[in-house]
Formats: sequence, structure tokens, C-alpha cells
Amino acid sequence: MTHKEITPKFQPELTPSVEELEAQERHLVFSQFTHEDAWALGSLLVELARERQAPVAVDIHRAGQQLFHAALPGSTPDNDAWIARKRRVVERYGSASYLVGARFRAKGSTFEESSRLDPDRYAAHGGSFPINVLGVGVIGTVTVSGLPQLADHRLVVEALETFLNKA
Repeated sequence: MTHKEITPKFQPELTPSVEELEAQERHLVFSQFTHEDAWALGSLLVELARERQAPVAVDIHRAGQQLFHAALPGSTPDNDAWIARKRRVVERYGSASYLVGARFRAKGSTFEESSRLDPDRYAAHGGSFPINVLGVGVIGTVTVSGLPQLADHRLVVEALETFLNKA
């Protein structure tokens, strides 16, 4: 009697390498970023989240100004606190919050242990991504909170890829 190998229903997600995360940042660059772009990108994120019934909050900031915010069913005020903490990491390091955390992990430590920053104000967890304008640099952030950190990161990256491919 032969036994068939059973494929598990759930495969563990592969964690992207630091190099893969850095490549995302090099690829996801805007030629410009206007108020209208913030509205369109935020609306796209909301649409993607609704399709998945994801209980997230979405936030877009540019130069210290909140240009877009939405809280979907199932999100809580705690998600807004996470957004602020993840956004501060992007503003300080100029890189995606998930990438910043990955860089610390790659060195055998954690952001919380080694950054010397207040964990009540900074969180190097996935979900906040820099808005990088060609020839200008990082001018803002797009952030999602409500899912596990890798899922938050992937949702933002998917929206950015879709948005930039339409441009």
C-alpha cells in the first residue's frame, strides 16, 4: 500500500530577505506625489482591504500633514497608535518599517533591544512604507495597521505596485 503525501493546507509564509525589501524600495518610486495621488492610493488600499474583509486602518502622510485616513470595520483606536509608531520609524530611518526591523534581526538583535528609541513612540513592525519621489527623496509615508506585520507590509506593497503600474 502506498501512502500519498498530504499537502498541508497552510504553508508558512516566506519572510523576505533584507535584499528583497531593499529592492522593493528601489522599485516603488514616484515621479511626483500630489493630494490627488494620496486620495487615489488611499482609496485603492481601502478597496483592497474591503475585498479581503481586512480590519485595517490606512494612513497617508506627506511632509507632516495627514492627507488620507480611513478606519475599516474591525479596526480600533489601537491601530491608529500603531500607525503613528510605524510612521515615525519610516520618518527617522527613511526606509520601510518592516525593512528597519529586518535589518536589526539580520544583525542578531531586535529594534526594541538595539535602537535606543522609546518603543511607545517607535515600532519597526511591517506596514509603513516611504513615499519616495524621484530626485527628491522620501517625502511621506503610507501605512496600514490591523493585520500581522508581514501582511500589513505586503498589502501596502501590493497597492503601491498597482498604483505605480497605472501611472
